[in-house]
Order: sequence, then structure tokens, then C-alpha cells
Amino acid sequence: MLAKSIDQNKNEGETILYLSPRGKKFDQSYAKKLAREKSLSLICGHFEGVDERVLSTRNIEEISIGDYVLSGGETAAYVVIDSVLRLLPGVLGNDNSKMEETFENGLLEYPQYTKPQIWDKKAVPDVLLSGDHSKIKDWRLSQSEAITRVRRPDLWEKYKKR
Repeated sequence: MLAKSIDQNKNEGETILYLSPRGKKFDQSYAKKLAREKSLSLICGHFEGVDERVLSTRNIEEISIGDYVLSGGETAAYVVIDSVLRLLPGVLGNDNSKMEETFENGLLEYPQYTKPQIWDKKAVPDVLLSGDHSKIKDWRLSQSEAITRVRRPDLWEKYKKR
């Protein structure tokens, strides 16, 4: 059934992905690659997955969103769809905002602050209110580095090697 559906509905140049724990690890870099594709189709297996013969004869890539097992690929597909769509031009209100997010420079994102300036006796850091864009940029980088070093030593090691 799946093979017939693929054969009857595949678009020219379309990339077909199967969400599977044994697939290539999906990350931000992979999302960027997929955002450049002309057409994507996602296959979601359920419980035991998809017949291997279909996967091996239809040029289907397997991707995994992490080292755990879900009962079906639908949730994983949503993760892929959301992360890819937001990279398409015009999807976010400000396309430049994507450049400072987690994983863009190999670091976790710096802390965010909103109004009011004082909340629960805690103030927004003075540097963020200073108007000095150079100091704000330096502060954000130092915060990103510190957070990454503590929370994700694996990312920190990769970042240091850049």
C-alpha cells in the first residue's frame, strides 16, 4: 500500500523521509538543508514501522529526532515540520531573529527578559537597559557561553574547536 501511494503521488525531485529511531540524527543543520528542498514528504510508521523493502527500493531517507522511541512517527513529524517551516522566508515576522537563536552559533541562547523591569524583586541586568549595543552583544555572548558550558558540555566542546 505505501509503495503504491509513493509511486502514484511522488513529485519530481521530492525528498521522502521516514521518521525512525535508527535514522540520521535530525538537528538544526539538517533542518536548514530540508528548508532548501523543493518538496518533502514524511512517512510516519506506527509501532513496528515500515516494511524494509519499501524503504530500500524508494530512495527514502531515515531520520531520528532523538534517542528514544515513540509509538508512532506523527509527533516526530510535527517536530520536523515546525523546525523546517520556521526557516522558510516570511514565516517568522523578522527573518533576522533566526540568526541569534540557540544552535545558530553553536551555543545555547542567552537569557531573555521582558517587562516589567523588576519582577519578584529581580531586576533586568543593567547592561540590557544601557543602550550600548556592543556591551549588550558581549553580555549575550558571555551568557550563551556560560550556559552552554554548564548545561551542554557536548556543545561546548564542539564550540571550542571552531
